[in-house]
Amino acid sequence: MKDTTRKIIDECIARHSALSGLKEEIAQAFDTMKNSFLKGGRLYLCGNGGSAADCEHIAGELLKSFKKPRPLPEDLLKGLEAYGEQGAAIATGLDGGLPAISLCGHSAFSTAYLNDKDPAFTFAQQVNVWGREGDVLLTLSTSGNSKNCVYAAMVAKAKNMSVVFLGGGTGGKLKELADVSLIVPEKETYKVQELHLPLYHCLCAMLEEEFY
Repeated sequence: MKDTTRKIIDECIARHSALSGLKEEIAQAFDTMKNSFLKGGRLYLCGNGGSAADCEHIAGELLKSFKKPRPLPEDLLKGLEAYGEQGAAIATGLDGGLPAISLCGHSAFSTAYLNDKDPAFTFAQQVNVWGREGDVLLTLSTSGNSKNCVYAAMVAKAKNMSVVFLGGGTGGKLKELADVSLIVPEKETYKVQELHLPLYHCLCAMLEEEFY
């Protein structure tokens, strides 16, 4: 980990003292995702309600520039040169990014699955189809007991994926399944979610610093 990347953890904890006990876990979650991306892996995200919105938020921070410019890889730039001025305009308009996919959208699939199958397996089905060994599932659950997230984590583990968990309270069942658990010291749903935001912003900033 770069010194500048480690500094992001320190700055986060300085602003949010309630997270001071999670310094090691933040570094572990970062390493898990970083190592997966380095090997061509993808990050999948799942959660419910406000946590589903957080999943979309995280994906958005990783798919485009967050705090700093993200230059495109040289091979893509060379490929776009073949299209002249249009290619140059596209190259100027694009950011580098990290492959993060929220499992909380995909309305045609999800509504069909909710209608035809057990709704609790909606996330698990997507992990089943998309997930590959070496990928990472990042699941957010304030209680740690959300059935659809638990089932998704089980499928991820069965496929030799890593599971990172953001939770609260005692951590619930997901704490037992996850490779890395970041459990904030709150129990009420909205208070847990208030601490999840600086945590995942920290992780997104760290990943961007490391890769760009």
